Amino acid sequence: MQIRNKVAIVTGASSGIGLAVARLLAEHGAKVVLAARSADKLKTLEKEIPGSLAVVADMRKAGDVARLVKEADKKFGRVDILINNAGQGLLAPVEKINLDDYHDVMELNVFGALRAMQEVIPIMRKEGGGVILNVSSLVSKNYFPQLAAYASTKYALNALTLTAREELAKDGIVVGAFHPKMTATDFGKNSRGIKYESRAGRPGMQVDSAEEVAEKIIEQIESEAAEAQM
Repeated sequence: MQIRNKVAIVTGASSGIGLAVARLLAEHGAKVVLAARSADKLKTLEKEIPGSLAVVADMRKAGDVARLVKEADKKFGRVDILINNAGQGLLAPVEKINLDDYHDVMELNVFGALRAMQEVIPIMRKEGGGVILNVSSLVSKNYFPQLAAYASTKYALNALTLTAREELAKDGIVVGAFHPKMTATDFGKNSRGIKYESRAGRPGMQVDSAEEVAEKIIEQIESEAAEAQM
């Protein structure tokens, strides 16, 4: 897909990968809808990114997700790109996973993304197509101690993504999954359970910047590939 003049919703847009993607989409000529829970950060970003629309939304709440898409469609008359980036980590050995935490992270990482997909699909179908890109993780391709709960949410997201790709191909809607690895963001600080910082910074471990990840995501939008990774 050519990005110029397209309307793109980015969730988790107030920091990290989401912020870097939103800025880069704008640089490529897209009209960007910024979604996150932090009203103050979104107000600042709306002023920083020309022509953008900020919508305060908690992707765990069905009403917020519906309102986000409705406001984007009302403002710009269409939605061409959805970047499901909002997510949260959860680190714990399987025997010690807190089920309340697990449910809450699943609500964001899986149900929130699915709700957003369900809200934009009819709009994209009416417009003749679009791109939905779900930000997954390379942990969904491996097995790492203490990451079972978080990884399982991304395994689920992968299944939804690739199945939707098959189902929606006839409508011109392209669905893909992007798999970052270790990225220099606040992911660790915002994770539940064991602090992620205790796992980071191993000797020789490569850590990507959010901007490097954003470049790859832009490439995937343009190529319409089913999956891509760092």
